Amino acid sequence: MELVLITALGVGGATVVGALLGFIFKNPSHRMSDMLLSFAAGVMLAAAVIGLVLPSVEYGGGGWLAILVTVIGIFCGALCLNLIDKLVPHLHKLTGVDGEAHPDKSAKLNKVLLFVIAIAIHNLPEGIAAGVGFGSENVAHAFTIAGGIALQNIPEGMVIIAPMIAAGMSKGRTLAVAAMTGVVEVIGTFIGYFAVSVSAAVLPFVLAFAGGTMIYVISDEMIPETHAHGSERGATYALLVGFCLMLAFDVMLG
Repeated sequence: MELVLITALGVGGATVVGALLGFIFKNPSHRMSDMLLSFAAGVMLAAAVIGLVLPSVEYGGGGWLAILVTVIGIFCGALCLNLIDKLVPHLHKLTGVDGEAHPDKSAKLNKVLLFVIAIAIHNLPEGIAAGVGFGSENVAHAFTIAGGIALQNIPEGMVIIAPMIAAGMSKGRTLAVAAMTGVVEVIGTFIGYFAVSVSAAVLPFVLAFAGGTMIYVISDEMIPETHAHGSERGATYALLVGFCLMLAFDVMLG
């Protein structure tokens, strides 16, 4: 339980770390942002596959029924975030980067707040994924998942800061809002942990569900964003580096 608490605070705190870095690097180049985000996507992809999807099949017994449960769980997780995307506008449509040159400040602030809300909503299943990892009692996989999510949260926290400051929010309030998105992830971590602890029978499905949410975010949000500013080649290699790093991390812990 202590490890879960420490990890929950670490995963949520990574967003705050990113936010603090955002105050230092208020206007990072698109290339740098894309490389960081793509590296995080590679880390998350490895965490989802190695730490969630494959263990889901293993805990299910490894037969055809286990594969079916895993596949259903993956698609349920993806459909869940797909529904969220229908209710909350896409992140890349809310950044205001390609908007009008001089948008009305109140309208701009509304877009920024929606942007932050969308990040907070996406953070919940990410936190659940971290909690599920510990609920499976496989500490190595749990740390792989949590590490991947935490690394992804740092550039995410950086991205939050500049739009809010540009919209006229004070630095203190901006940091508080960024911290709240991290709190959502802490809550999600405990939800995932206790949900699995209640019944081990649902573990394969929950693992696959969490993996599906992560893969959906990677494909639908992160990769398109990293390929939208002319840095596709660098972003691709950054993703591979992130994936291989987490692969080595998992093997060493295992």
